[in-house]
Amino acid sequence: MMQARHQFSTPSDNWCQVHFADSEIKVLRASKQYIYDDLGNEFLDCVSSSAHVGHCHPHVVAAGHAQMLKLWTTQGFLNDTYSQYMKKLMDILPESLSVVYLVNSGSEATDLALRLGRLYTKRHDVAVFESSYHGNISSLVDISSKSFKRLPQGKKDFVHVIPLPRTRNNIENDQAEFCNEAQKVIQKASQNGTPVGVFISEIVVAAAGVVIPPPNYFKTVYQMVRSQGGICIADEVQTGLGRLGGDFWAFQGYGVVPDILAFGKSQGNGFPMAAVVTTREIADSLPEYMSTYGGNPLACAIGKAVLEVIINEKLMYSAKMVGKFLLEGLRGLMSKHPTIGDVRGMGLCIGMEVVCGRPDMKPATNFANRVLYLLKEQKVIVATQGEERNVIAMTPPLCFTLENARRVIGAFDKAFTKASQNDDVAPVPPNTSILGLASIPSNILGENEEEMPGPAKRQRQYEEMD
Repeated sequence: MMQARHQFSTPSDNWCQVHFADSEIKVLRASKQYIYDDLGNEFLDCVSSSAHVGHCHPHVVAAGHAQMLKLWTTQGFLNDTYSQYMKKLMDILPESLSVVYLVNSGSEATDLALRLGRLYTKRHDVAVFESSYHGNISSLVDISSKSFKRLPQGKKDFVHVIPLPRTRNNIENDQAEFCNEAQKVIQKASQNGTPVGVFISEIVVAAAGVVIPPPNYFKTVYQMVRSQGGICIADEVQTGLGRLGGDFWAFQGYGVVPDILAFGKSQGNGFPMAAVVTTREIADSLPEYMSTYGGNPLACAIGKAVLEVIINEKLMYSAKMVGKFLLEGLRGLMSKHPTIGDVRGMGLCIGMEVVCGRPDMKPATNFANRVLYLLKEQKVIVATQGEERNVIAMTPPLCFTLENARRVIGAFDKAFTKASQNDDVAPVPPNTSILGLASIPSNILGENEEEMPGPAKRQRQYEEMD
């Protein structure tokens, strides 16, 4: 399997970059928040954000299967499935965002959003966050800080980089500082005769290591951009459709409405589909657009089923409550493990920053990687994000439960304890105890892992549900 990947792919091909390259997992099947390898081992999946409502959710599978038996593609023809999905989608969007383009991937959506913004403003210049990532199409590589830093030509002149609004100490002071930094970037572009036409950002900056901007940051920055003739794009490929809990969209939590919204991944629960939504005024600036597969009946049937599951199973509320529990539990480990520099997140989008120690917060990339493998030994799958790959990110399916959260907290505690005992991995500051559970709230750890249902029993439970 790995030989074929390397034979037919290149080292830069993301599809070829597997989790745990030194001890890869060959996945045979998946159900809800669990994946199963070729040996029958069950792993708790904390990374597959694309399986938004759970791997192989029976309602989504049934909807897709029923549509596949009838009709797959109808380019240029009318079909009820499309209009039914559009109605469901418009019900969860702000009234001003009234025109939808259905496409096939997050990159395609973000590229179209950028194109719309440039056509409408008649400007080419773009403002982005440092450490940003918006996709792998050439136009998006040019504006993705994480990508163009690795290219020989580096940043192009039409790209203006805004420092990350990474709150550390006092939120009010940090917010004022971050807004001032953004204003300087925007003003400098205007003074140089190249005013910003488009500001594109994630709302919660998952690509940079789950960075949570201060509460009023986007209200201020959106006003700055719009006051000088620009428009604002929200890239919710990672965070849309309820991942942050409580609301369907991350921008709702910040009290703003973007001029253009791009989202994907979760929209099809693993089926390739994405969307761009904008105002009628902006949409009118695009003379023509066609997509052979965007909005096909199969995609619309699946997308509609995903929205039905989110609403009927109250997954946004669940993401909020389970995410809060998981966030508090992981933060409870900080007093015991000084290599945990920060734990931040909203809903089921959580990042744990791994450092050599506090308060210097030097990134501990190797240590974070060691923790990843130790968690894998406990059958818990996580990933790393951020410029230094030292932020352990968790974006599990929204069907993640309190039982799962307890298991993850306990697994992290064991992994950090074991990793810290290896002097070659990362230093542990002196006079810091890494023993005992006294500092962790008892209601956080709850059940012992041994008391939880075994993989075979849990697999049977999900098969019965299916």
